[in-house]
Parts: sequence; C-alpha cells; structure tokens
Amino acid sequence: MANLDKEKAAGDKGEDNGASSKLTFWQRYQIPVMLTTVGGAIDTIGFIGLFGFFTNHVTGNLVMAGGGLVKGGDGLWVKLGALPVFLMTVIITKRVINMTNANKPILSNLLFAEVVFLLAFLVSAIYFGPFEQAGTLEVAFTGFLGLTAFAIRNTAGKTIMGKIKPTLLMTGNTTQLGIDLSDYVFDRNNCNMDSLRHSFTLVFSFTAGAFVGAVLYIYIGLWAIAPFILPVLYAAIKMRDKQSLKNATGK
Repeated sequence: MANLDKEKAAGDKGEDNGASSKLTFWQRYQIPVMLTTVGGAIDTIGFIGLFGFFTNHVTGNLVMAGGGLVKGGDGLWVKLGALPVFLMTVIITKRVINMTNANKPILSNLLFAEVVFLLAFLVSAIYFGPFEQAGTLEVAFTGFLGLTAFAIRNTAGKTIMGKIKPTLLMTGNTTQLGIDLSDYVFDRNNCNMDSLRHSFTLVFSFTAGAFVGAVLYIYIGLWAIAPFILPVLYAAIKMRDKQSLKNATGK
C-alpha cells in the first residue's frame, strides 16, 4: 500500500509538472506578482503617509516603537497597538478558515475581505488625511485598517495559499533568492532555474511596487492606494473562478 501511495504521489507530481510546463510565465505567476506588487506599494505608501507605520507586518512597527522609546516622538502607542490588532485578525481569520467547507472558495473570500479593508483604508486615509501628527486616533484607525487587510493575507499565506510563496514579507523570499541563485550557479538545471525565476520575480515585484507606490504618492498623495486595490480584486475573482471549475470537474 505504501508503494502504491508513493507511486500515486509521484504520478500526481509528474502531472502537475506537465501541466505547469504548458503555461506561460505570466499564467503561472500573475497572481503572486500582482499580490506582491500590491504589498510593496501599499506598505510604502502607508509608511510615508502614516509616519513610519507598516501595514504589511508587525516587525517594523515594533522596531519603530523601540526607536521611539530611545529618541522620543509621537505615535509610540499606535505602533505598539499594531501587535494586538494583527494577532486578533489572525485569530479570527484562522477560525473562519477552520469553519469553512473545503468546497467553498475560501481563498477568494479572504481576498475579497482584504479588498474590503483596503477600500476602508483608502476611504479613511482620504477622509482624515493628509495627517499632520503621528499619535492621533485618525492615524491609528487608518493604519489598523491597512494592517488588518494584510494580516488576513498573511494568515492565508501561512495556511491555504499552498505553493504560492509569501507575497508580503520579503526577508524569507530574499533569503530564498540567495539560496536559489547559489543552487543554480553550481548546478544549472531546469528545476533550479525555475525556482530562481520564481523567487527573483517576487523580490523584483515587491521592489517595483515600492518604487511605483512612492512615485504615485509624490503626485497624488494617499489616493495612490486606490489603483493597487484592483489587482487584489482581480485575484479574488480569479480564485473564485478556479474553485468553481474545480468543484465542477471534481479535480
């Protein structure tokens, strides 16, 4: 039985590789590229417009809070508040995932939830901004909306996004890029090339998103958030269509 299971797994893997090889680069990586670009752009826009507040992750906010303890400045409580907000969002999101039937488009639903919070982030930023002080309730409320949007995706990435590498946290992807580059330099085969292409694409997409987001902020301020909501909406629709096709074909 064990041998049969191994043979089936190998066959399934071979089928997956065969199917993947028929896809173009954009067909294979469009969703990760879009989501990663959005992550880089909105994190940069939020950092500029919200006095150093990171919407993508908690680490940067804790570092900024530690720096604030030494150098002083407003907004310390906002950055510390990112931790409980992020954790609460993760807890709720994970509970929703656990309670959702496998046949339901859970990833699509989570991406739609991200769109909702990104829209709320945009509306709050436009309504209350441009911001003049770091420690106000308006800055906290706006920043926490953006943080919640990406906490949802971070949770999805750790649970149900499967083969898609992290689209928000680039430290791991940059490390993987170095590993893949080393592997390819010393063993130039198609498998290593594919891994290198994937990790490079994600790091490049995040970097490009950060630069584009910064440039747009210069010209249109916090309205720069708006165009980056559309790729997430597209990904949500795409994932819903994929789940519907899977349910219809049973594959």
